[in-house]
Amino acid sequence: MKKVIYAGSEFVTGDDIAAALLATCQALADVGEAETVSIPTLNDDGSVGGVLLLIGPASQMLAHHVTTDADEVIDDATVTRLNGIQRRLHPTAAFDVEPTNPSPWDGDL
Repeated sequence: MKKVIYAGSEFVTGDDIAAALLATCQALADVGEAETVSIPTLNDDGSVGGVLLLIGPASQMLAHHVTTDADEVIDDATVTRLNGIQRRLHPTAAFDVEPTNPSPWDGDL
């Protein structure tokens, strides 16, 4: 798990969530935009809570590993949403280099 420190506060969340959050902060900084995101967190009593963050170009955030007996905080929907923000900000084109249904044409005219 990761302890994330941001804006004078800190919270613990899952490794994948923290990685996606920091990557999203980087993508937002690249384009000078801000976004509000909800992140699931591990509360002190071991229950799962959450924080609402405004992240953007001025976000100064760090995450470091913490050891805990609690189960990893996993939220695939959050990671998917954060990755979606990154893709929106930095779209990439993908194409198939091998045709899926090649033409029967043999090259003779």
